[in-house]
Amino acid sequence: MTSSTRKVDSIVDDIVIPDQDDPTEILAGRELSTNNHGLEKAVMRKVDLWLVGFYSLVYVFRVIDSANYSNAAIINLEHGTGIKKQLGLSPSQWAWTLSIFSYSYMIFEPTNTLAMKVFSPSRWMFVLILSWGISACSSAAAQDFTGMMCVRFAIGLAEAGFFPAVLYHMAFWMRPIEMPQRIAIFYSVGQLSPAVSGLLAYAIGFMDGIGGLAGWRWLFLIEGLPAILLSIGALWLPDYPETARILTEEEKVFLQDRLGKTAPSGKKGHWDFNSLRKLVKDPTFYTFTIYWICHGIGGFGVGTALPTVIYELGFTTTSNSQLMNIPPYVSAFVFLNIVGYFLHRKAIRPWTTAVAIESTIIVCYIILYTVHVPVVRYIFLIVAVSCAGSAYPVIWPERIRALEGTVGSGIGIGWTNAMAQFSGIAGPHVFSTVFGPTYHVSYGICLAFLSVGIAAILTSWLLVWRKDRKKRAEQGEEEGEEVSQTTGMNIRV
Repeated sequence: MTSSTRKVDSIVDDIVIPDQDDPTEILAGRELSTNNHGLEKAVMRKVDLWLVGFYSLVYVFRVIDSANYSNAAIINLEHGTGIKKQLGLSPSQWAWTLSIFSYSYMIFEPTNTLAMKVFSPSRWMFVLILSWGISACSSAAAQDFTGMMCVRFAIGLAEAGFFPAVLYHMAFWMRPIEMPQRIAIFYSVGQLSPAVSGLLAYAIGFMDGIGGLAGWRWLFLIEGLPAILLSIGALWLPDYPETARILTEEEKVFLQDRLGKTAPSGKKGHWDFNSLRKLVKDPTFYTFTIYWICHGIGGFGVGTALPTVIYELGFTTTSNSQLMNIPPYVSAFVFLNIVGYFLHRKAIRPWTTAVAIESTIIVCYIILYTVHVPVVRYIFLIVAVSCAGSAYPVIWPERIRALEGTVGSGIGIGWTNAMAQFSGIAGPHVFSTVFGPTYHVSYGICLAFLSVGIAAILTSWLLVWRKDRKKRAEQGEEEGEEVSQTTGMNIRV
């Protein structure tokens, strides 16, 4: 029995490495690898323009449309034309107009991602962006508590699908390893939005009384218009690698081949409902849910009332409070991009980074609970808000990586992000003005939730590690069988 003179080629990261005894094949392999790398860069540049660039621009105005309500709370208070006075809102009613937005988010967000699959990303995004733009402008017409509740619910309904749909859309195009920095860029741009909203609120406050409209009404009108204009651009979004008009046939095939077996598919009629069953049975579904809820309330809760919390520190006017709302979010933007860079370079790990971020927020809240110097409290509010805005994007790639299939990924992403809306549901009540100006009760509640959140993220880390180890063992067995079969084919009697 003699064996073939050709040895079995090895495969690493989907690139064939030829038999090292043949110089001709070595050169051909290097040329193939170089060509693939060049093609990959060209294709991903096109993809990033839309899935990172366009979505980031839209996200800026999406966050502005939701953040401006907190700015409206203190605009023109000294003039007697504030929103609470004109609509006759009590502290409890104001908290409800804030939180109703998140109730509609939580109800409609989990399944919104699958609606994108039904109608196609470009059409669904057009509907969502146009709807929230119109609803945001309609806030200016509210005359009482009931009217504002209806408008706020409508805005939440329209905005609910955007963020998870963006992540879901990315999963059709990108491998999990490519997502951390892209999600960090996308998310960090959104962190700038409250800063922009604060700056606009400061400027629009001087429009109070123009055209017979109060400053807060002008705020809603002006900040809602960009979404209506951007909705038109959504019609040109590339839907899936299989159908994108911006790609050549070669690029379409290349993109599809480089994605993993468990990645969602844009093929028509591809609905793998078995992945939904796996999702519900997966313990990480529940541990990630707990973490998202705990960080939403404990980390993000203060953001729902930040302008008021800053104003009640007692060393500034309402106009200057709008400006002082900017540094926390600019810091969040800078911090998140730095973290995203180091994650991309693999200098830090997402799990340990998430735990460090939560621990830092805990330290900040302890200082805010015990220290009474306004300047010191403001500095640690900046640190806390910066960290709070960075936790989710750090761990999102790991959450997406733990999901499988088209339906499982869609529901999993939508459900997970819906849990973050507890920040908007509980936050306005936790940071109600009845607990001000010290907010000792508020910070105490947040500390409890953050402690549980750290336990949840550590448990998720352990479960994902076990899942990865099991997958590696199964892949090792499959590769061993493939090598044995290939070797057998190359042996002749």
